[in-house]
Amino acid sequence: MNFILETLQVLLLSLWFNIESFIYFFLPMKKKNVAGEVVLITGAGSGIGRLMAQEFAALGTVLVLWDINQDGMKETARLAKEGGASRVHYYTCDCSDKTEVYRVADQVKREVGDVTILVNNAGIVTGKKFMDAPDSLIEKTMEVNTMAHFWTYKAFLPAMVANNHGHLVSIASSAGLIGVNGLADYCASKFAAVGFAESVGLELLALGKDGVKTTIVCPYFINTGMFDGCQTKWPSVLPILDPKYAVKKIINAVLTDQVYLLMPRSMYLITALKNILPMKQGILLGQYMGAFNLMDSFRGHSRGQKQE
Repeated sequence: MNFILETLQVLLLSLWFNIESFIYFFLPMKKKNVAGEVVLITGAGSGIGRLMAQEFAALGTVLVLWDINQDGMKETARLAKEGGASRVHYYTCDCSDKTEVYRVADQVKREVGDVTILVNNAGIVTGKKFMDAPDSLIEKTMEVNTMAHFWTYKAFLPAMVANNHGHLVSIASSAGLIGVNGLADYCASKFAAVGFAESVGLELLALGKDGVKTTIVCPYFINTGMFDGCQTKWPSVLPILDPKYAVKKIINAVLTDQVYLLMPRSMYLITALKNILPMKQGILLGQYMGAFNLMDSFRGHSRGQKQE
């Protein structure tokens, strides 16, 4: 195909995709049926991991729950069974440990079957300035927030590719799109998670495996306790998100095969401005939005592996 024809094709398809996007802005997209799908959620012992389990349960899925908090998982499993899940299985798994991830993944495949919806949700935050953060905590942040995604993909993606059917969901963060003062290690881990999910998604498209979908979720702070103490300067523009609201949006994104979900909607504009404004103006805007002081009163969780 020559240059003129390829250019014309790109222009016409671009026009159509923009028209399609405009239409879907007003009309709800068709939602897929996930009844019977095997959904694995990491960090399912509390927070949005538990809420996502309850939402997926109501859709008639088979649930597989992972966390290091066994008591929390038992409670999530109980709630999911009450909520309509066809089956619920739960496993203690430290997602920062590659060997343990592979071991428990093999156990899941033997006892439950192939995972068809993988939700990488487990995450931790140190909340310390870079120079104050111990090396061990920096390594743990990268292991849980980033490397765990590599190992779970390695474990469960081959079956999805073989069947050209599945969905990869990455619960990342708006801190994976814009750097935040006081969150250097966390931002690095979430930037990596976003880039990893994007790249694997492109690999799947290049292979013609368009039946394996990707959803990348980048929320602002969610009120789960993970970022306890953090303040937002302009809550009408950047509110601390209600967990139930956030989970409803995540589930809807999965059911409609939405690739990127940013919350709140103002994050779409803020991210765009970051990429087009001069650096000095971007810093000025960040100061105005309070981005330099978000972590000043951070307390966070006292426990280990948590989810946003």
